[in-house]
Amino acid sequence: MSGGEDYVYDEASGEWISPAEAAARQPTGGVEVRDAVGNLLADGDQVTLIKDLKVKGANQTLKRGTLIKSIRLTGDAQEIDCRFEGIKGLVLRAEFVKKR
Repeated sequence: MSGGEDYVYDEASGEWISPAEAAARQPTGGVEVRDAVGNLLADGDQVTLIKDLKVKGANQTLKRGTLIKSIRLTGDAQEIDCRFEGIKGLVLRAEFVKKR
């Protein structure tokens, strides 16, 4: 690995590959995830909650208007993975968020 280019680990092949090659290996027919108003969501987007949500197992309620930064898509058309202070492994339904 030479040069200033970062490499990405491909779990399928077990090899370190260039970002361009990783992008080429991404499936083109991926699942589209849309928020409550129909905006297309992508990894790294910021979303806002449109409804108060009780978090199971955390004994906490996330209030409407709460900003969730840097979401990750899970491959499911209705679920997004995210982080929030004090809550590990938070998964939200796309129907309860709006892209910011």
